[in-house]
Amino acid sequence: MTDFVHLHRGSAPLIVAMPHTGTDLAGLDEHFVSPWLARRDADWHIDQLYAFAADLGATIVRTTISRSVIDANRDPSGASLYPGQATTELCPTTTFDGEPLYVGAVPDEAEIARRREAYFDPYHATLAAEIARLRAAHPRIVLYDAHSIRSHIPRLFDGDLPQFNIGTNNDVTCDPALTAAVSAACTADQVVNGRFKGGWTTRHYGQPGAGVHAIQMELAIRGYAPEPAAPDAHNWPPAFDPAFAAPLSTTLRNVINACLDFAQ
Repeated sequence: MTDFVHLHRGSAPLIVAMPHTGTDLAGLDEHFVSPWLARRDADWHIDQLYAFAADLGATIVRTTISRSVIDANRDPSGASLYPGQATTELCPTTTFDGEPLYVGAVPDEAEIARRREAYFDPYHATLAAEIARLRAAHPRIVLYDAHSIRSHIPRLFDGDLPQFNIGTNNDVTCDPALTAAVSAACTADQVVNGRFKGGWTTRHYGQPGAGVHAIQMELAIRGYAPEPAAPDAHNWPPAFDPAFAAPLSTTLRNVINACLDFAQ
């Protein structure tokens, strides 16, 4: 185990993965245009939002390394998960809005390989080991990949993103019954396999025929934190307020219980 991969080990047939909660720039601060810009697109406060899952017996795996250093939810081969659509790379060179991240040269192949070995591989080694451990104890398990994103990013999607964005790569990564159960637990402000169909984690590990059912949840941040219309260094990230987040937290508890009911 490394100091940047955090593991809470549970016994229930559920893993909650968090590849984008990290803000650690791994000593590369001076290479980025600004540390704030390099951290802006993190999945803010997701670890606090889903903290209740540990009490339900879930295993939680997350990395503290920033996605700007290396994105633990991208194909390590460098292949795009969304061909023809705007996205960011394994080692992103731009923000979600298309702004350059680096002051000078962007990471070359050798640097990308170094970061993959140092940060990407340990996270996924931990995740794979936990999948194997729980799958040995249960006939089927759910891998729930937890994410959040700003509600309005014109480069990535039109208008305001729905509150709940469920991704299963068009039901390739899990039994449709799990998709239906998660969808039923959410409010009407949702979409299934819309702009976000599930990243590399969901697509790589989701093998329903082998008892591993993977599903991604991308939340619009506005549901659990006061989201400014124009994020800047003075107002972003918004602070986590449990009272503000309470209504969404209630819904997410229903979602996680739906995953557990499906697995059990």
